[in-house]
Amino acid sequence: MSKSVSVCHNSAMETILSPTSFCPVLNPKISSFQSKLTSLPPTKIPICSCLKKQPIKESVPKNWLSHVQHGFAALAISLALNYCPVVLPTQPAFASEFDVLNEVPSQDDYVLDDAGVLSRVTKSDLKRLLSDLESRKGFHINFITVRKLTSKADAFEYADQVLERWYPTVEQGAKKGIVVLITSQKEGAITGGPEFIQAVGDTVLDSTVSENLPVLATDEKYNEAFYSTAQRLVAAIDGLPDPGGPKAKENKRESNFKTREETEEKRGQFSLVVGGLLVIAFVVPMAQYYAYVSKK
Repeated sequence: MSKSVSVCHNSAMETILSPTSFCPVLNPKISSFQSKLTSLPPTKIPICSCLKKQPIKESVPKNWLSHVQHGFAALAISLALNYCPVVLPTQPAFASEFDVLNEVPSQDDYVLDDAGVLSRVTKSDLKRLLSDLESRKGFHINFITVRKLTSKADAFEYADQVLERWYPTVEQGAKKGIVVLITSQKEGAITGGPEFIQAVGDTVLDSTVSENLPVLATDEKYNEAFYSTAQRLVAAIDGLPDPGGPKAKENKRESNFKTREETEEKRGQFSLVVGGLLVIAFVVPMAQYYAYVSKK
């Protein structure tokens, strides 16, 4: 009993001497409890007090639809990444025929290489040759490369569309020529205004389209295809002899089968070899046996 009283006295003294006990005004609940505690006799002072901890409630989302929304958002992002690849700025963009149509041609430009197949030397040679023609005759010819056509059926229809878009009136396009080369299809086309077509002539136009552009483009000789075409067009406008174009190569396949004469010759050689081997196989052992027997 004395131990319990001493414990209660000690706890009461700790409560009274606690820092909160000096501020009864700021904490009225504590001061009232302390006053009741000191008024009780020592035998009725509680030995200890147990404070129950409040259970920590987990934060549960109020709306269960939020999980479904997050799931659909993740699924949409995954599908977008798989089926809509992002084109990085560092990747080279493929040329489009629409870029050519929207291009504003300059009077000093003669080559538009959207397919990126012409060398710097070829561009310089074409500019020198065509600028000299324009200064003497007044004809302006544009050479255009496109990687692939998606909107038009062939190169001729596309060349006409470029001519109409760049030179909408007859006066603007009378002395203008358009040479188009489609690199993926290995075909080309030439069109122009009335004066340009008359100056070049149908013969040179047809032969150039059927010889220079497709034949050389098939071998991916795009630089030679354009420059040889330009030389033929300039020569036709100047009234000079046509230098002509390359001829299509005839692909002759060499046969792996031997002729009858070669077969008979090989057969005779084979017979001689086999006969010699048979003679050696039978004669040599018999000669050795005869020599062995004769010694005995």
